[in-house]
Amino acid sequence: MKCNSIKSENSAGKIIAITMLFSLAYVVTRYHIFGGVPWKDFPFYILNKALALGGFILITYNFSFGPLKNLGIKVPDSWLNARNILSMTGFLLVLIHALMSFILFRPEIYGKFFEKDGTLTLMAGISILGGILSFVILWMMNLTFQSYMREDKAFVNFITSRTFLLWAFTLGGVHLFFMGYKGWLHPSLWHAGIPPVSLVAMLFFIVGYSVNILGRK
Repeated sequence: MKCNSIKSENSAGKIIAITMLFSLAYVVTRYHIFGGVPWKDFPFYILNKALALGGFILITYNFSFGPLKNLGIKVPDSWLNARNILSMTGFLLVLIHALMSFILFRPEIYGKFFEKDGTLTLMAGISILGGILSFVILWMMNLTFQSYMREDKAFVNFITSRTFLLWAFTLGGVHLFFMGYKGWLHPSLWHAGIPPVSLVAMLFFIVGYSVNILGRK
């Protein structure tokens, strides 16, 4: 009975709730309270940022809990059991973020990503390409484990391999870096000294990537 209880323990709900509360609190504090962004922009523009941050953190957790355990760090069984739900939830949040960003993405809102003639800057193009590719990979991974494709052991072994997952993770980092690095270089412009959301996500990426490099077999 005790063994079955351990296997059934799952902290996904708690992890998701804490992650989303942190993400919402961070973006509201930075943009509304200290950044002067009107509250009318919360339902779409600001919420989009919170969903993106929360989704990326959940995906990082999903990728990193196993490698952490491989490094000899004690990871609760309830966290390991939560990985599938964290992956699906993170993917859904990223999907919503992608749809919202598609609607918002125009020069009036994201002027720094556009040239004067209305075309994308090089950095914006690289960032969007990285984001699209990482999203496709996440979609493929989630589809695989929710369909008949999970019976194809060779394919499952490929998409769960160390090389594939590290490349998938790298594309997410490319998206974050080229989307926000210019803002990271000017701390004097940060609202009340609070780092940009993209930089917070990048810090999670650096830690998660390092854990995967060292601990993923």
